[in-house]
Amino acid sequence: MLSARLGHFLDRPLKGLSLKIKIHPNFLSITGFIITILSAFLIPLSPFYGGILLAAGGAFDLLDGIVARNRNLVSRFGAFLDSTLDRLSDALLFTAVSVVFYLRSDMNYSLLAISCLIFSFLVSYTRARIEGLGGECRIGLAERPERILLLIGGLITGYIKLCLWIISITSFITTLQRIHHARKVLR
Repeated sequence: MLSARLGHFLDRPLKGLSLKIKIHPNFLSITGFIITILSAFLIPLSPFYGGILLAAGGAFDLLDGIVARNRNLVSRFGAFLDSTLDRLSDALLFTAVSVVFYLRSDMNYSLLAISCLIFSFLVSYTRARIEGLGGECRIGLAERPERILLLIGGLITGYIKLCLWIISITSFITTLQRIHHARKVLR
């Protein structure tokens, strides 16, 4: 939803900064991914600091696309790499949150974190599948930016249980929205 409504709204305000960054966007993607991996390992030890580190990784994830677009370095491989690293990041992050609740002997929320992972993958898969079949898919209540912002917010504020419910439900709704959308556009 944020992506569809706001698109690349930061491209222009951050153009000057992005032109000064002489690092390739793929390197920024990989750097953000490494920070996210560190965040995933930190989350079971300290959800708060794990959330702070995840926010830093998210900044790199945002910046890679801005740099690519403003420096005319957009490539199909870059898009593929970014999407692949995003999926792996999601898997590590929601697994880390699941471990937090497992260590607290709270199996219900440990399983809820796994449902967030499953529905996050379905949100991504449905879009990729629709686009792979020649359709366009820019709809959905909860895309990755919303999920990551909610996860960061939940980790930092301590309202992780509420955020997991919101992520799971909105990701499920997004999956249903995309299935319905696919039925219309792929006839």
